[in-house]
Amino acid sequence: MNEVAVPNKASTIVIVRPDPDGGFEVLMTRRHAEMQFLGGFLVFPGGGVENEDCSEEMLSLCRGLTRLDAQRILGADLGAAVSLGHWVAAVRELFEETGIHFFVDENNEIPDSSRAGLAERLGKMRGVLSNGSLHLSQLLESERLFCDLGRLTYLFHRITPEKYPVRFDTRFYLAALPPNQTPLKSSEEVSESLWVTPKFALEESAAGQFPMMPPTIIALRTLAEHGSWRNLYSAFNLR
Repeated sequence: MNEVAVPNKASTIVIVRPDPDGGFEVLMTRRHAEMQFLGGFLVFPGGGVENEDCSEEMLSLCRGLTRLDAQRILGADLGAAVSLGHWVAAVRELFEETGIHFFVDENNEIPDSSRAGLAERLGKMRGVLSNGSLHLSQLLESERLFCDLGRLTYLFHRITPEKYPVRFDTRFYLAALPPNQTPLKSSEEVSESLWVTPKFALEESAAGQFPMMPPTIIALRTLAEHGSWRNLYSAFNLR
């Protein structure tokens, strides 16, 4: 009998924006086809929760959500630091894969990307962060920035079934696209970024054009139920 794989803790984030017709679009990324795990699949940005995400250095640079609040939302079976680390992982993975960030300055304001070449520096550091040569806490400290975790809304929890050799214990989050930000067209793990309505993504999946894992489909169905941007914004207290 094969041994059941222990699921790795992970976080995934769904970024949404309004469309001109009163509906909304979600940001999906296509993984490079040559990747061993889910190559060519359409996914939401995300990945494993790293030890650094839960470190004192990192958590001291978080705003908008406390450790105890994060633990209350996710459940007491997780420690407070690990609970908040799930939010951090979602923010970090989003930045690594798409360049979109939820960083604020010491006044809890979104920094002006044009100031003193901030956007260029963040772009360079994103690549270094992605290859593991830099911690997010180091990036934030160098720019006197903080993670605004209060902009992320918790969606749901999914664990990969025991039949799979690679398993994830994943928390899904939802957030509105921050002002004046645009996702990268591609990155180290992403061959293309797509803005699509949940309805279109589900139709393409059913037609075999968008290969997706079941939790991704569940998230799209959950969001599609809200129909309009106004309903979605209100239901999930987006900001």
